[in-house]
Amino acid sequence: MAVELTLVIPTFNESGNLRELVRRVDAALSGIAWEMIVVDDDSPDGTSALAKKIAREDPRLRCLRRVNRRGLAGACIEGMLASSAPVVAVMDADLQHDERILPEMLEKIRAGADLVVGSRHVAGGSAEAGFSPRRAAISRLAIRIAKDALRADFSDIMSGFFMLRRQIVEDCAPDLAPTGFKILADIVASAKQDLKIEEVGYTFRERLAGESKFDIKVGLDFLGLMLNKASGGRIPVRFIFFALVGLSGVVVHLSTVYLTLALLPITFTVAQSIAVVVAMTSNFFINNTITYRDAKLKGFWRQLRGLLYFYVVCGIGAVANVGVAAWLYRLYPEVSLSALAGVLMGSVWNYALSSLFVWREE
Repeated sequence: MAVELTLVIPTFNESGNLRELVRRVDAALSGIAWEMIVVDDDSPDGTSALAKKIAREDPRLRCLRRVNRRGLAGACIEGMLASSAPVVAVMDADLQHDERILPEMLEKIRAGADLVVGSRHVAGGSAEAGFSPRRAAISRLAIRIAKDALRADFSDIMSGFFMLRRQIVEDCAPDLAPTGFKILADIVASAKQDLKIEEVGYTFRERLAGESKFDIKVGLDFLGLMLNKASGGRIPVRFIFFALVGLSGVVVHLSTVYLTLALLPITFTVAQSIAVVVAMTSNFFINNTITYRDAKLKGFWRQLRGLLYFYVVCGIGAVANVGVAAWLYRLYPEVSLSALAGVLMGSVWNYALSSLFVWREE
């Protein structure tokens, strides 16, 4: 039988759940021609090796191992585009999504729906077992923001469990952001047509094995995606992160200027120069952790080399930064205005040259 449904399973360190997931999906989809594509971000726990071992036993499973790439959204996009089935579904490997509703979701697609969302917030749905109170509160806030920003008229736009016609993804794939976690919101915002969306309630279960990937980075990814969509996709998500990190650098920069002028017998020009170095160092490490985490520099020597490159490629901007700030300070001895003008002068160089030289793909 030709495959009707492809399940895309993005994974990172999910070897403890994979066999049980395949067993449960097989039981739930009895009588349906399905396949599973496990897209693994080179998990150190051997998830991809296990997936390939299972695939030798069950040819309905395939594995895409991504090396030097990281991110749930990108994994989902690659998995969906690797399918030739008319319908694709995305679900997590941690067994928190209830595979038993997959047949009902597929029936709704067969009946004419374009997108069916596994929802925790409609009749039959609940997130009490799988969410901590803090995570539940954050999720509710994010849902309200996303629904308003994207004008999405369904209850669980933050869901990671959904099914849709593959052609929708094919059509909007060039506009999807490969970074971040909330791929459903991106698909809804980027779709080339008005989507007929339906929901099926399910109970969000506790994780069976492994650790949750939910952390502050997920929230930042969501914020970046909302800003990206608010700009009509004209501002890249990565640049938004870089700009947000730059704002933190402004705080570091100004704090350093005031602190050094207060504690040391130095001129404003020297204080500005010290602040440039301190802010650049701070920005490098935050960008390495957040903005460029899919190309993160690991290990002492690679980070040291990257930091030195960061200093070098931003050198021209730093010289302009100090020069403009010092010139303005001589004309108008206002510390904040002069320092901010210098920061703005060097900001364009920082992003363009950092992407080109510091966190380049190897």
